[in-house]
Amino acid sequence: MQAHTAPAPLIEFLVPAHRGSFRLARDIALVLGFSLLIALGARIAVPLGFTPVPVTGQTLAVLLGGAVLGSRRGAAAAFLYLLEGMWLPLFAGGNSGLVWHMASGGYIIGFVPAAYVVGFLCERGWDRKPWVLTAMLIGNILIYIPGLLQLGFFVPREKVLEYGLYPFIPGDLVKIYVASLLLPAAWAAARRWRGDDAAWK
Repeated sequence: MQAHTAPAPLIEFLVPAHRGSFRLARDIALVLGFSLLIALGARIAVPLGFTPVPVTGQTLAVLLGGAVLGSRRGAAAAFLYLLEGMWLPLFAGGNSGLVWHMASGGYIIGFVPAAYVVGFLCERGWDRKPWVLTAMLIGNILIYIPGLLQLGFFVPREKVLEYGLYPFIPGDLVKIYVASLLLPAAWAAARRWRGDDAAWK
């Protein structure tokens, strides 16, 4: 009789680690790598002109990072990116500095809880079920909340939704949809590669 194992994030299936020293080295490399992936997403930036918040590829990287790495590593990668951007030009537009001094800094702060919650849900199997779309939507909302709150200190309060929410909904819905397709597809490929049906359940 096969013992039931709780769902785990995709990375545990792709790169299993049974020894403590290897696990630590793997996790450090993953957190650093995904922080740089978020930075790469910041290079895909489209300024809209009427708002200080650009359209970027960061959201997709954050959501996928949380889902693939799990809650703690995903949040750590997002937090590391925040710290890196304080000294290095890794934010959108090649900017750096303290996020609370930036009009779009609240969205970067929101990356951390978003990655954690998406990872938490995916650790419970949401990335292998139709609920993955809901997990991504929740993560995106968690990015918007601090983003809009901080934006309110830089633009007129009555313009916050016009400058910080409405223009980004179509693009974010596309990114959420792409992420929700990539994750089950990655699980299916990994299952075939490893020949392990239990990992899908």
